[in-house]
Amino acid sequence: MRHAAQTVTVAGHFGEWVQGVLGPSGPVALVTLPCPALTLRLSFQPAATLTLDAGTPPVITEARFAEARAAFALPSEGAYRFTSALPPGGGAGASTAALVALARLAGVAEDTLLRRCNAIEGATDPLTLAAPDQHLWAPRTAKTLATLPAPPVFEIVGGFGPSPVWTKPDDQTFPDITDLLPAWRAACTAQDAEKTAKLATQSARETSRLRGAPLPGCDDLMADLGALGWVRAHTGSAVGFLFAPETAPKIAHAALTEAGLTDPLTFTTGAR
Repeated sequence: MRHAAQTVTVAGHFGEWVQGVLGPSGPVALVTLPCPALTLRLSFQPAATLTLDAGTPPVITEARFAEARAAFALPSEGAYRFTSALPPGGGAGASTAALVALARLAGVAEDTLLRRCNAIEGATDPLTLAAPDQHLWAPRTAKTLATLPAPPVFEIVGGFGPSPVWTKPDDQTFPDITDLLPAWRAACTAQDAEKTAKLATQSARETSRLRGAPLPGCDDLMADLGALGWVRAHTGSAVGFLFAPETAPKIAHAALTEAGLTDPLTFTTGAR
């Protein structure tokens, strides 16, 4: 079965609603921000030799591909081709999505899939969960720390900054979010969009103060667009602005491009 032609598609994310550490020496934890508009596709065709087309820019290195192929017992011959809208270093989950696609191609069971990917990359996004934004997720151990209510529905307009940033599995340089999480739970339980947006913005600002901003002037741009708040990839270059559904201004893409973001997109995410 593994040698038959197959295509696998994996949806990415767009940074995080919140991310930080749980206490001074606690684990890194996050609430991911699902993005159905960003997908990665892996196609496999039987062939007598092994070839890899990792895309441009590549979403996986040859060394990581070889490691994953061995770990998942994938064929040592055939044509593997990735097509991705997830920019590497953008904070959209490109590295995890590539491994997830290879694992699914191999038929890895869904209940062990993220842990198996994490054994390879060391920091894994919860892309395969049915409602990933309803998990307080520990990316370094690929475990759910707590279940959460869904965020309200938002229309998000965003893009990617000029400087890609890749996740380092041992990186602990994040703000403490212990006090933010109860407020996040309460705002989402109440489906309070304004409060939820403020908390996401608070998380984005605190990370930017500690790690640098993926784009200068996000607060000013938020005000210019009339957005409720803004979000970012806490490791990566993604920046997005939060609106009530169907209220984003028509000039938003042009404004983001002028500010220095590339590949602008609009998508809806939140409560189901």
